[in-house]
Amino acid sequence: MENLQAIKQRFGIIGNDVQLNRALEKAVRVAPTDISVLVTGESGVGKESIPKIIHQLSHRKHAKYIAVNCGAIPEGTIDSELFGHEKGAFTGASSTRKGYFEVADGGTIFLDEVGELPLTTQVRLLRVLENGEYIKVGSSEVQKTNVRIVAATNMKMHEAISKEKFREDLYYRLSTIEINLPALRERNEDIHLLFRKFASDFAQKYRMPTIRLDENATKLLLNYSFPGNIRQLRNIAEQISVVEENRLVTADKIVQYLPNMKGNLPAVIGGKTSNSDFANERDIMYKVLFDMRNDINDLKKLTLDLIKNGDSEQVQAQNHQLIEKIYQEQTEQESNIEVVQIPQNNVQNNYDFIETIEEDESLSLQDKEIEMIKKSLEKNNNKRKLAAKELGISERTLYRKIKQYDL
Repeated sequence: MENLQAIKQRFGIIGNDVQLNRALEKAVRVAPTDISVLVTGESGVGKESIPKIIHQLSHRKHAKYIAVNCGAIPEGTIDSELFGHEKGAFTGASSTRKGYFEVADGGTIFLDEVGELPLTTQVRLLRVLENGEYIKVGSSEVQKTNVRIVAATNMKMHEAISKEKFREDLYYRLSTIEINLPALRERNEDIHLLFRKFASDFAQKYRMPTIRLDENATKLLLNYSFPGNIRQLRNIAEQISVVEENRLVTADKIVQYLPNMKGNLPAVIGGKTSNSDFANERDIMYKVLFDMRNDINDLKKLTLDLIKNGDSEQVQAQNHQLIEKIYQEQTEQESNIEVVQIPQNNVQNNYDFIETIEEDESLSLQDKEIEMIKKSLEKNNNKRKLAAKELGISERTLYRKIKQYDL
């Protein structure tokens, strides 16, 4: 039996992720058997590689291998495509036709997007899985086939079963062994490796120098969610290879090829957010900022009133309570959003930083933020990493702010 690295090289699989390796190991282990396999995972993760591995490492490798996209065949003709039909079985059936199960007898059939099969076809498929029997459309004669079935889907099968869109008995027949392929965002360390491979391939294809990413562009790529997975990454690599004249790609350039890259914040569509992992982030951010502004305004008003009354001890006590409240609200939300942190040890007991505040002073959080970012960048000679560390935010957040405020 070939080792895992040899399998990857043979079938053009790139990556060292633990979940990916586990999926490949399961495919290799199950290949010599005739067990039905269900491959699951999001669209674009490369599910079509698993049935090829299983077929090539099985005793059926010299027989037919047929891949069928169930979602691409119209409901009215799917039975004819899979099981064949007799002459005159329906309008247009001018001759007898063999179906895939007859043609692939002794080999392997890969049913991609199996969740799209009509319920009537699911009944026919269940019979094939149970005893290898099927009937052509327009015929009454039972025929036998010896086919290994590997299916794949990006559906959540249990939801489809609960909605009666997929037969439960067929699901358990297909998923004797279930192999799940991880999404690209779960294989973070493999992203740059895959990009480099695609970039090299397209450089050879279009006869041009290979594109490379600078450090910031690489970080941006690694932090992107890739809803289209490997397929999307490949398309991005091809676009950049063809369009960009400069072979060293910067973050400013690559962000143009990443849809909805603005910090991966949720986009509100029809009252719902498009990214479930950050469903409430925007609402939380707005609430925190407004609460902080109100608290700072209260602090300003209280300070002015108490200074006029000359009670400095009361000023310090009240200020201390308000500042502690602001700091507490900020730290409670730091697990949900990235904000400029206020280290507690910088809150001095004597509050020397409180200067005379003019009553007509404009208090804009955005202006203050811009001012802080500018000062930090100047202080650190425009080195974003050092500036981000000083501000107490991530380098990614600082980059987003620089773009947002056009600094």
